[in-house]
Amino acid sequence: MGDARGYLRLIDQTRLPVEFVEIECRQVETVWEAIKMLRVRGAPAIGIAAAYGLCLALQTTVDEDEAAYFARLNVASDYLAASRPTAVNLFWALDRMKHKAQQLRGTAPVDKIHAALLEEARAIHEEDRQVCRAIGRYGAELLESNTGVLTHCNAGGLATADYGTALAVFFTAQAQGKAPHVFVDETRPLLQGARLTAWELAQRGVRATLICDSMAAQVMREGRVQAVITGADRIAANGDTANKIGTYSLAVLARAHEIPFYIAAPLSTFDLALSSGEGIPIEQRGREEITHGFGRQTAPDGVDVYNPAFDVTPAGLIRAIITERGVIEPVNAHTIAAMTAGA
Repeated sequence: MGDARGYLRLIDQTRLPVEFVEIECRQVETVWEAIKMLRVRGAPAIGIAAAYGLCLALQTTVDEDEAAYFARLNVASDYLAASRPTAVNLFWALDRMKHKAQQLRGTAPVDKIHAALLEEARAIHEEDRQVCRAIGRYGAELLESNTGVLTHCNAGGLATADYGTALAVFFTAQAQGKAPHVFVDETRPLLQGARLTAWELAQRGVRATLICDSMAAQVMREGRVQAVITGADRIAANGDTANKIGTYSLAVLARAHEIPFYIAAPLSTFDLALSSGEGIPIEQRGREEITHGFGRQTAPDGVDVYNPAFDVTPAGLIRAIITERGVIEPVNAHTIAAMTAGA
């Protein structure tokens, strides 16, 4: 909020849907904690928060010399990058901010560089709004009226700057009068689908039905779903896609039931330095998320826990990837290279 010496305000997504609480972030440590603890989540939103977080971190060195300012920039960037390892938008946004600062180094005073970084963060924020709308337009073309669509986790406005990615498709289709019926996976263990996606769809009047993750196969078998659309946290050069744990299972189920499986994601989510999903780092989260979900113990003391936050869906299971430039189909290294050229 305000000028280059202002602060960042975030919605605490861990409190939804029961409470709408905002956090005032006045130090970079608060932003780091918000990203780590999923108070802000979703690859695009993480990148935006990190860009503003870097501005916060640098406020303490605006009145110092250039060397001190850039030393702090590097330390703060590394610090924010360590908050979560899988969402590539985090690193993309931080690299973009550092590149902007380097362009001005030696040619502008520190206070001007700092003001320019805030404008860059705002540009990242605004560009994501436009990207969301474009993804929605391209994705809505893939849906017929009254289509049953299944989604996983949360890829809506809470995960981005505006309409979202996967949810942008539903919001746009709704605005076009297509009346989609969205089946929402609860998304264990932290229930982002139940807490966040169901809430967002209700806010916009989109018809939605909440299901347990384990019900997806039955819903497909009954013919209630004609498409699956999810977001993504990182996409390799060949189209292998990392998203919230459980997405890979949905893609396998969709293939078994001959239902198209789509990914909706901005070009900033592509990591072309990785040839395949084998190189995508998978975040491991704390055991308490499973053994003591939402404060209540549901597992015996001492039980071993494996808690990967993401899985990787092979490109061969993905019908198409919906981006702000258009739809990538078929999904392979060649079509991805053509769509991302110059991005």
